[in-house]
Amino acid sequence: MRDFDVAGPGPWLVPRPTDIVSPVKFVLVPGAGGVAWIWNRVVREIERAGHEAIAVDLPADDESQGLASYTDIVVRAMDDDTVLVAASLGGFTAAMVCERKAPRALVLLNAMIPNPGERVGAWGENTGSNKARAEAAKAGGYTTDFDVKTYFFHDMSEDLFREAGRHERTQTERIFQDVCTFTKWPKIPIHVVAGRDDRFFPIEFQKRVARERLGKGVEEIAGGHLAMLSNPAECAARIVAAM
Repeated sequence: MRDFDVAGPGPWLVPRPTDIVSPVKFVLVPGAGGVAWIWNRVVREIERAGHEAIAVDLPADDESQGLASYTDIVVRAMDDDTVLVAASLGGFTAAMVCERKAPRALVLLNAMIPNPGERVGAWGENTGSNKARAEAAKAGGYTTDFDVKTYFFHDMSEDLFREAGRHERTQTERIFQDVCTFTKWPKIPIHVVAGRDDRFFPIEFQKRVARERLGKGVEEIAGGHLAMLSNPAECAARIVAAM
């Protein structure tokens, strides 16, 4: 029987470092804003399991940089046996990275799943995300008017909300004109993980997009759009299980 440590509340188990035969490298891509800090809690959990975890920081506030630059940065962080993890807008970068350097596996967490040649700014209309978001808000009894706290930080403490604010970085508008220049998703294990409490990309919406665009089901976890902050133990357990 394997020896496990409990990674946090609930049944999520992460192997102890002594139980790991070959440590794996995980590269984590943030969403809009490009702030690596967003992954800090998950990084600790992955490292606690005996692996290497690198959260990349992207120049998302630089108008001269876009998906091509983000892709270069992520590829440089990878080795030949990396598990790639991407959240939200990071799904567009991940698709282009996979075309350049196929990872061992790909984990998409509450991620935008692009089609080949899709423009970032067209994704919302193409997938119907705004309609899905408004319908979920009406059903859930919260405002349909977007605000950061309601849609991104509703499932975490005030202290964590304030801490996140200190790391905030504004995403450039130019990114929405960028096109995802990949031809197809690679033939590797792809895991779509979604927070069942995500208000920005509601869970039923994510299930539909994953099914239509990847032919995949969704692995549900507790947490909202920033589940890597509100539920890092379960996020890490799902990520480590993908290796």
